[in-house]
Amino acid sequence: MFNAMQPWHLIVLVLVVILLFGAKRLPDAARSIGKSMKIFKAETKDLREDGKAEEPEKKQITASDTTATTATTASAASPADDQVAQLQKQLDELKRQQAAEKADQAHKHAS
Repeated sequence: MFNAMQPWHLIVLVLVVILLFGAKRLPDAARSIGKSMKIFKAETKDLREDGKAEEPEKKQITASDTTATTATTASAASPADDQVAQLQKQLDELKRQQAAEKADQAHKHAS
């Protein structure tokens, strides 16, 4: 039933998207999505690098090591929370920039 997407399916999809959003807004939308993806990739890469740097050496776990591991885990959660907060701030800033761009475009169209 849903084997493969035919080339004409893609053409129809592109035409529908252009009709819905308009040719003027598509480049701006693609640009903002690209910026968002770039920031997201950079932040996830940083999170992975931080996780690798904080990994303790693998060894046999004893009862005394368990309490130390629990303390390490609790302290590692704080930097992750900070990074989540940073990502949220960046996302809010991008939303503000997009809203400002839309307001500028609306003002230009009204003139």
